Amino acid sequence: MALEQEVMNRIKEAMKAKDKEKLASLRSIKNEILKAKTAKDASELSEEDEQKLLQKLIKQREDSAKLYKEQGREDLAEPEESEAELIKEFLPEQLSEAEIEAHIDAIIKETGASSMKDMGEVMGKATKKMAGKADGKTISAIVKKHLS
Repeated sequence: MALEQEVMNRIKEAMKAKDKEKLASLRSIKNEILKAKTAKDASELSEEDEQKLLQKLIKQREDSAKLYKEQGREDLAEPEESEAELIKEFLPEQLSEAEIEAHIDAIIKETGASSMKDMGEVMGKATKKMAGKADGKTISAIVKKHLS
C-alpha cells in the first residue's frame, strides 16, 4: 500500500504542477498496481510484489525505447526512457557492481558452486537475496563471469 499511496501523492503534485508527461506516467503506474491487485484478489500487494511490478514496468519501457532507437524513432524513445527513469525513483537504492559481486562470491562459497552447471542454484539464491536491488541481467553476467 505504501507504493500506491506514494504514487497517488505524486499524481496530486503533478496535477498541481500541470506536468502532463509525469502525470501520464504516474497514472500508468497506478493502473498497473490496480491490475495487479485485482489479478491477485488482494487489497494490498506485498513489498516484493510491488518491486517486481516496478521492475517489469521499467523493463518494458527500456525494451520499447531500445526498439524505437533501432528503428530511428528518437521521438518515441525519449518518452519511454523518461518514464523508465520516473519508475526507477520508486525502487530502493540499487546495488553497485562491487556489492553485487561480493554477494555472489558469498553465495558461491555458501553453495560450493564451481562450474556453469551450478549457475541455476546460484542465480536462484542471488535473485532472491538481491530482489529489487539489482537487475537480473547484471546478476547473471557476474555469476557467469565467476563460474566460467
